Parts: sequence; structure tokens; C-alpha cells
Amino acid sequence: MAMDTQLASINGIDEPALARLVELFYGRVRRDSALGPIFNDAIDDWPDHFAKLTDFWSSVMLTSGRYKGNPVAAHRRHANRITPELFDRWLAIWRATTDELMTPPAAAALQDKAERIAESLKLALFFKLPPRSDAA
Repeated sequence: MAMDTQLASINGIDEPALARLVELFYGRVRRDSALGPIFNDAIDDWPDHFAKLTDFWSSVMLTSGRYKGNPVAAHRRHANRITPELFDRWLAIWRATTDELMTPPAAAALQDKAERIAESLKLALFFKLPPRSDAA
């Protein structure tokens, strides 16, 4: 895993950059007409949430191991307000923000990771197998 950390720092991903990214990105999310109401209703303490999300991205991109939460459970609590299309909106804001703040290789790495995470969350929240037929 040291290789991931080394590559990440070469690409311009480090703790201060992640903290700036999280704060700017979620500031934009909070102002978004579709995402803002959901996030603003769900989060009581934004500074604490910024720290938690910085820990998340540090764990994902720098393999720091600091994040100890459960993203699926956190999103499932708000599943009645979340649609698959909102993930696309979230990803569009993420792409724009990472392109603005990060080097091109860092932005690409963060965007790729976010797309995979979003796909996993959508599968966890919305994918349902059809009822099993025991007639066979």
C-alpha cells in the first residue's frame, strides 16, 4: 500500500488538498437545488462532517485507514430521498471541483474512485433481485 501513497503524493493528492477539496465540494453540494436540501437536512454539524469526509477520502486515496464509518448505512438512512439520478448530479459537481482544484492525474484518480463508489452505493441502495421462483 505504500506504493498507493507514493503515487498519490506524486499526483498531488495529500491531506491538505483533500481537506480543501471536501470543503469546497460540499459547499457546492449544500447550495445545489436538488442535493442541498437533502444534505442540509441530514447533516447537523458541517465541520464534523467535513472532517469525517476528509478521513474517508484519506482512507480511500492515501490508504490512511482513518475512516471508520459505514457509507452504505449512512446513505440508507436517507434512501427515501435519494434517487439514482442524484448520484449523477453529485458526480458532476465532484468532477468540476476536482478538475478545478487538483492536478489532472489527481482529478482523474479521484473521479474514477468516486464513480466506482457511487456505483457501489447505487447497487446497495437500489438493486433488488426479482423474487425467487421455487416452482422448478
